[in-house]
Amino acid sequence: MPKNILNFPSPSPEFKLNINQPTAIYDIATHLRGIMHEAAANDHDLVILCIGTDRSTGDSLGPLTGSKLRSFNPYPHIYGTLDDPVHASNLHDNIQSIQTKFDNPFIIAVDACLGRLESVGCVSLGRGPLKPGAAVKKDLPSIGDAYVTGIVNVSGFMEHLVLQSTRLSLVMKMADTIAHAFSYGLRTYNR
Repeated sequence: MPKNILNFPSPSPEFKLNINQPTAIYDIATHLRGIMHEAAANDHDLVILCIGTDRSTGDSLGPLTGSKLRSFNPYPHIYGTLDDPVHASNLHDNIQSIQTKFDNPFIIAVDACLGRLESVGCVSLGRGPLKPGAAVKKDLPSIGDAYVTGIVNVSGFMEHLVLQSTRLSLVMKMADTIAHAFSYGLRTYNR
């Protein structure tokens, strides 16, 4: 594993915290910086892929995060916004576009997910791909070298309805937290 640059901590296999913690943005940004700097040290082009649709409140975390991040930071390699979402119908095309455009992409995928009641409102970060659409039984390709997921509601029963009835307030707070954390992380990303 490459040496950690600028003494940013290497994230554990998965880091999880509630967005209501006072240091949530800072803690997420610190872990994202570690991931970003390892990508830069290995000569990767960093791509942020925000997955979801604005047609479902719970599933809008990705495009909301992408749009907010674009407004906070001019970083050019952000895919998935409210105006141009990356969702089940166009995920394959976007993956192909990224693979064609970048020689050595390092993709951080952002998506909403469902989980246990006590985890609703938590953000998880980790290395490895995420499996979009798993909660609603969609067969989509795994994507990403690292991931950020926001647990927006409870899983286990009628997942489509649960995503539709997720509180917009929670999704907006999560998108703000994740977008600010990415923006802070990108400030020290030199590529």
